Amino acid sequence: MFPYVFAGLPFRAHQVGRKLQWLLGRGEIRQLLKGVYVDVRVPDSLELRAEALGLVLPSEAVVHGDAAAWLHGIDSTALGPEPTIHPQWTFDDRPAVDVCGLRVISPAATAIELAQRLPRPFALSALDALLHTQAVTHAELQAAAPAYFADDSTSQAALLLRLADGRAASPGESWLRLRLFDAGFPRPELQVTVGRYRLDIGYPDNPVDGRWLGLEYDSDAWHSTDRQQMRDEDRRTDLAKLGWHIIPIRRPDLWGSYPALELAVGAFLCQHPRLPRRW
Repeated sequence: MFPYVFAGLPFRAHQVGRKLQWLLGRGEIRQLLKGVYVDVRVPDSLELRAEALGLVLPSEAVVHGDAAAWLHGIDSTALGPEPTIHPQWTFDDRPAVDVCGLRVISPAATAIELAQRLPRPFALSALDALLHTQAVTHAELQAAAPAYFADDSTSQAALLLRLADGRAASPGESWLRLRLFDAGFPRPELQVTVGRYRLDIGYPDNPVDGRWLGLEYDSDAWHSTDRQQMRDEDRRTDLAKLGWHIIPIRRPDLWGSYPALELAVGAFLCQHPRLPRRW
C-alpha cells in the first residue's frame, strides 16, 4: 500500500513549500480540497472525499455549502469557476444526514442553500447536478422549500428551483438552458431522442417551416480533437437530413459578452430575444 492522503504535518504547503510544488509539478499528487492532497493513482470516490474532509473537520461539526454538495456526489465544476473545494462546516442545528461517518446537511437543504448563495449559473448547475445524481428529488425540494421562502416567492432560489431539471447531464447544459430562459424563449425539452441520436436541448414541438431546433453543448473535453469534430459534423449532417437545425455551443459562447447565442436562436424561432444578457 502507498500513502495517498496528504494533510497536516509534514505536508502543509507553508511547511514544505517547494517539496509540495515539486510533487504537484511531477504530477504525482493532486489537490483534492484546500489543504488536502491525494496520490493521482487513487480514483475519486465518495469514501475518499469523506476521508479527506474528515482530516480537517472539527468534532461535532456539520458539513455544509459547496463541501456538502461535493460529498453528495456532484462535480466541483457545477459549483463555481474555481475547481478547488474549500472545507465548510457549521455547528448550527441543521437537517443532517450521515455520509461515510460525517454529519452533512441534507441534500435538499444543500440544494436550497446553494440556490440562495451561488451566482445564478452555478446555482442552477448545482441544483441540476443534485437532481441528476438522484441525491435529491423534486418532491424533497418542494417539502424543504417552505422553511426558506414562501410559495409565491420571486427570489433567486425559488425561481431556480422551478427551473431545475435532473435531465441536464452537465453544467454546460444547465448554463445553456438558463441563457434561453433569460432571453425569454420557450422552455425547451432536454435529452431529445432523434432517431439514433440524443440532443442535449431541443424544441420538438416548435417546428419552423418543417424544421426543428436543437442545441448542443460541446465541451472541450469531448469535442476538441479533429476526430471528435469530424464525428460531430457527420452527426449533424445526419440530423439535418432528419429535419433538425443544430446550433453547437462552446464554453466561450456561454460566457462571452456578445449575445450571438440569443440572436441565433431568436432568428430560427422568429422571436426577438430579451436583451441585454443577464450574465
